[in-house]
Amino acid sequence: MIRQITAAVACLLAVALPARAEDSLAFGLDWRAEAEYGGFYQALATGLYKQAGLDVSIRQGGPQVNQTQFLLAGRLDAAIASNSFLALNFAQEGLPLQVVAAMFQRDPAVLIAHAGQGNDSLAALKGKPILIGSDARSSWWPFLKAKFGYVDSQIRPYTFNLAPFLADKGAVQQGYLGSEPFSIQQATGEVPVVMLLADSGFTGYGSLIAAGPNLLGKRPEVLKRFLAATRQGWLSYLHGDPAPGNAAIKADNPDMTDALIAFGRQALLEHGILESGDAVTMGIGAMTADRWSAFTASVVAQGLYPASLDWKKSVNLDFVSARSP
Repeated sequence: MIRQITAAVACLLAVALPARAEDSLAFGLDWRAEAEYGGFYQALATGLYKQAGLDVSIRQGGPQVNQTQFLLAGRLDAAIASNSFLALNFAQEGLPLQVVAAMFQRDPAVLIAHAGQGNDSLAALKGKPILIGSDARSSWWPFLKAKFGYVDSQIRPYTFNLAPFLADKGAVQQGYLGSEPFSIQQATGEVPVVMLLADSGFTGYGSLIAAGPNLLGKRPEVLKRFLAATRQGWLSYLHGDPAPGNAAIKADNPDMTDALIAFGRQALLEHGILESGDAVTMGIGAMTADRWSAFTASVVAQGLYPASLDWKKSVNLDFVSARSP
């Protein structure tokens, strides 16, 4: 079903767009360019955005980049919100931002351990030290506490440096499915144990697209065209020739190697990161009210948000439920 969308979206773009000057759209990533953004770069490199009447500029993120602030200041029109918690934060803080699509049906967050140490399941990590960053403490860590009995005393600081993990065979750390496992394997020559949180019931979306008031209120048609071209870009990147997108990724981020990009892309495919759940029938980017309601209820029960939190304030389903197909 998903692959069949390509032709339909292409026809939609071809017949629905009158000749016009290209509309500019500044789009922010939540990290530096890598395979997890392949669909965006593919749409840019193959001219899909241009065919949609758009002049899209992709701006990289990083540990010192706050894309939310840039959205609020109008320096970005749209940006990636890493996970569902950011959308709920928008609602809780009363920010004029909304998420309009979820590229990842399954969050790629993982815990990683060395092989042969008995740390081969999330349940086995109860009570053991785990290297995690501050962002994880207020997002998926409470899920692990609630489901597996983890406690905060297990937390050790993670600084996005692999050295402590590599030096300690008993170490466990957070990671991203298509990134750290590859780097660890390259450094050690061994395949690490990789535990995907989504495989154990973590239901948060990942790589959501957040839009600012400029797009939502003043240029909704531009946003619709951006999402349609992005979906087509992802389908092309995952099931066609990814070379154009890969070249654009490396142009933005020279640290990316062909091997790492290929590893990341394959991880997206093998684990159904984009093409699972409601995306199987609704297409890439799908979000549903039922899933948002269930996720919000679960994190409220974990004490992360007040019971009065209304997810509808920061989630706009119009762009994924009213599109074709």
